[in-house]
Amino acid sequence: MPDVVRVEEFHGDRADIAWSFRLAEDSEQLLAAYLGRGRVWVARNESGQVIGHIQAVPAAEGSVWEITNTAVAEPYRGTGVGRGLIEAVVAAATTAGVGRLELATATADVGNLRFYQRCGFRMTRIVADVFTPERGYPEFVEVDGIRMLDQVWFSRAL
Repeated sequence: MPDVVRVEEFHGDRADIAWSFRLAEDSEQLLAAYLGRGRVWVARNESGQVIGHIQAVPAAEGSVWEITNTAVAEPYRGTGVGRGLIEAVVAAATTAGVGRLELATATADVGNLRFYQRCGFRMTRIVADVFTPERGYPEFVEVDGIRMLDQVWFSRAL
């Protein structure tokens, strides 16, 4: 059983938690482009260790925030940590007057598709051939036995 978890906004050097971002991002090229953007919250276990994170980046006009990266360390998956991270962003976005959250994930990641829908997100569009070597991804990536090629976007009204 996992330790007690707390979620808090992260104000440290993001390089210190880049390992967590890499749990969800296979392109070093894209990670380098967005690592320093927006706001980040972390989940910490009872010992204070970071066990997951979520990053949200406001759109130019501010009425939409994009969740660009979120991950939870393997031993803590399925324990509510991910949902707690999502709800921290929902609370902060609501306080900031944001009307909608958006995020994207691979269509191949069936676990993520279930998770985001359970958190109140709805699918809005699919973009073909996003996970390619030209964008910094390995030639062949497989998730749950499905080749990772396409991206699905989700939205949640606040």
